[in-house]
Amino acid sequence: MSDGAWVSTSMPYLTPPKQGQSDAWRAEAAARGGKGTQRIVRAGEVPAPEEVAALLGLPAGETVVVRRRIIQLDDEPCELTDTYYPADIARGTRLAERGRIPGGAVTLLAELGHVGRRVREDVTARLPSAQERDALRLEPDEPVLKLSRVTLDGGDRPIQVDLMVMPAHRQRLRYEMRIG
Repeated sequence: MSDGAWVSTSMPYLTPPKQGQSDAWRAEAAARGGKGTQRIVRAGEVPAPEEVAALLGLPAGETVVVRRRIIQLDDEPCELTDTYYPADIARGTRLAERGRIPGGAVTLLAELGHVGRRVREDVTARLPSAQERDALRLEPDEPVLKLSRVTLDGGDRPIQVDLMVMPAHRQRLRYEMRIG
């Protein structure tokens, strides 16, 4: 896009890449001539925040596994993403570690027998917290988009929750849906 906004669709992030392909973010950035990376700043068990617990169908404060990342495009921060998993799915796996997961978390989840079949996303706009503003290098009056995504398996069990914060002026989210 000529205005500098990044156009993103969720679909590539919901299915494991084919053998030998890079994860969805690296592939999306490369297709647009950029270098997509991520820095994992925290991974491990935490008490579920209220919003996360509700999305996962768990009691608030129950132990979950989080992967907290700063997503970068050409070494510039462009998104903050916290991904949460029920502890019984992620405990003791690479999801609970800070290392990179070949093919991304969606590939590891599939290997563990947890395949997403349905996704629900909510997008809201707001001003960033001071911490978000610093991490994303924003001015105090620049709004962010918050995308909350819950991925459910074939039995409608929530297996993953993503909470993403991104600069609103650099994003355009695209939703394409196929019926039937």
